[in-house]
Amino acid sequence: MHIVRRIAARLVLGLAIVAGGLGAAGAAGAAPALWVVKSDHAQIYLFGTLHALSPAAAKWRTPLYDKVYAQAQALWFETDVAGADPAAIQNLMARYGVDPDRALSQKLAPSDVETLRHAADLKRIDHLRPWAAALVLSMQPVVQQGAKVEAGADVAMTNAARGASKPVKFFESLEDQAHLFADLPEASEVKYLADVLRDRAHPRRGEPLEQAWLDGDLARLGPALVGEMKANNPALYNALLKRRNEQWAAELDKELATGAKTELVNVGALHMVGDDGLPALLKARGYTVERIQ
Repeated sequence: MHIVRRIAARLVLGLAIVAGGLGAAGAAGAAPALWVVKSDHAQIYLFGTLHALSPAAAKWRTPLYDKVYAQAQALWFETDVAGADPAAIQNLMARYGVDPDRALSQKLAPSDVETLRHAADLKRIDHLRPWAAALVLSMQPVVQQGAKVEAGADVAMTNAARGASKPVKFFESLEDQAHLFADLPEASEVKYLADVLRDRAHPRRGEPLEQAWLDGDLARLGPALVGEMKANNPALYNALLKRRNEQWAAELDKELATGAKTELVNVGALHMVGDDGLPALLKARGYTVERIQ
């Protein structure tokens, strides 16, 4: 089960790469995107993260972000990446990422099976579900470029908050995140893997994701990434972005309506995109929303 251990160790990173890309923007300086949401009782800052970063991107924190962090009485994250137990992640992958009855190659079109043979050792991954194989293949180029979860904004700020004894809150558990993929219709899983295989076979040219995130110029990549997922694989879009954003907006609505607090939300930047993004959803609930970085 060596391949399961490898995938288990990378579950959070794989999810991050899929769901933590770049979003729509407004006018702002060259820095990762940050919004403020205000009610009569509280204010919540929304920061779009990139979950895995290279060492070259380690200095992403700006004076404004640090000021917001210092004021924040609590920090929110998608899940507890920093405190994840490798054994627990491995168990989740063994439960949700393996199909003991039908081989991966039986679910794919013959042309995609051939592409998969060139991308990986088919014998070692043929027992995986399509979503698990897609995670492995989609993250390989990112890892090869030097990106690490340990260097990502989420882990860095979770550790910083805990070190400063600031309350830390999570929208989801690791099992919740595993279910995001495991509960997809099989056709959506297969489509996800097929798209990853085609991207591996024909890499897209353009600016690295990390640099666009650092620059805060989210309009260059966000609409294309989100729009493509929404159009080509709506079940994946609804599971990874739309439904989660709606659930998170409902949680933050409670904080804004009842709390006398300043809180800082750190979630993947794709969650800030378009009409289904957190800024738009909270604005639709009647709050003042402004991008400040």
